[in-house]
Amino acid sequence: MKQQAFLPIIFFIIALGTSNLYSQNKTNTSNEVKALIDKKRSFNKQYGYGYRIQVYYGDETKARSTESKFKINFPNVYTKLDYDQPYWKVQVGNYKTKLEADKAVVNFSEKFSGLIVIPLGK
Repeated sequence: MKQQAFLPIIFFIIALGTSNLYSQNKTNTSNEVKALIDKKRSFNKQYGYGYRIQVYYGDETKARSTESKFKINFPNVYTKLDYDQPYWKVQVGNYKTKLEADKAVVNFSEKFSGLIVIPLGK
């Protein structure tokens, strides 16, 4: 007798549990989430994304020597020498988040001073 009353209760619990399995998919398709994703995409189109670390900003000879010194100390890190009239910039790394760039600044600050995290723009 107890088994006959127990069986419908188990089916009821299973039916109730399976209806809740699909609730997570409904939240991912909400208008608020779509609006946030669209806002992020438009921000990235306007401002670009990613970060670099600026090691030096000044005259050409010092910029070239700073770049070569950086390449010797950190050979696996991307370096870029850029001319922004009338000054030269030495920028290093390609980082997706500011946190990654900040961690690298701590690492590079042992050999270089005056490091600045620069957001990449379009």
